[in-house]
Amino acid sequence: MPTYELPKRRRIFLMRHGDVTYFDDSGRAIDPESVPLNERGRDEASAAGREFAAQKIRFDRVIVSGLPRTVETARRVLDATGQRIDIETWPEWQEIRGGRLANLSTADIERAFLSVFDGVVPEDTQFLGGETIGQLLDRALPAVARLREDRSWDTVLLVLHGGVNRALLSHAITAGGRAFFGHLSQATGCINALDVGDKPGDWVVHAINHSPPSPLHSDVRNTTMELLYAQFVRYKAGDMN
Repeated sequence: MPTYELPKRRRIFLMRHGDVTYFDDSGRAIDPESVPLNERGRDEASAAGREFAAQKIRFDRVIVSGLPRTVETARRVLDATGQRIDIETWPEWQEIRGGRLANLSTADIERAFLSVFDGVVPEDTQFLGGETIGQLLDRALPAVARLREDRSWDTVLLVLHGGVNRALLSHAITAGGRAFFGHLSQATGCINALDVGDKPGDWVVHAINHSPPSPLHSDVRNTTMELLYAQFVRYKAGDMN
């Protein structure tokens, strides 16, 4: 029999940031560019860190989008693992950008919230009247290629966002293709495990949407956008009173 050497692959741990609160107690919207983790989000980030620590996982690099909620999540993960690593910022992986909801009709707003992540999303679909799925892929996917071209790391932690994670997971699931599967759930604070080989299409998906505080997601049967739209409706109702 000929000899066989197992393929050598590197590991990408892809996280979504911990939970945040997008509307304050009065119902007013909070700037998504600066919103910090809430108490639940801090607990989620620390829980993820404890799980990495329990598995004795060490990161060579830690990369975030630069938005405060990703930075805070990464710092809590590193604190829980006892690692001291400089956190890198890659703005190409900031969350898909919405537009001004005031420019949309009531029907368009409902559709923008509830249909944007339906199934296999066409690239011309806008996110809340702003950036299109195609524009997100245009900036998110080249950054993945650049990361893979750097051979200096073996294990990397990415702490990003729900929409961006869907883009990267869709890319991995299609073995390096260009697609956007909106129905891939990404709970706040979740962990995805992906391996990459030398060839562009060499992707292995080991775990998706693992949530350390609730691995079976027993209490959640709604999407992120459905929950966000419910918050938005309450905000608008309060704004009208």
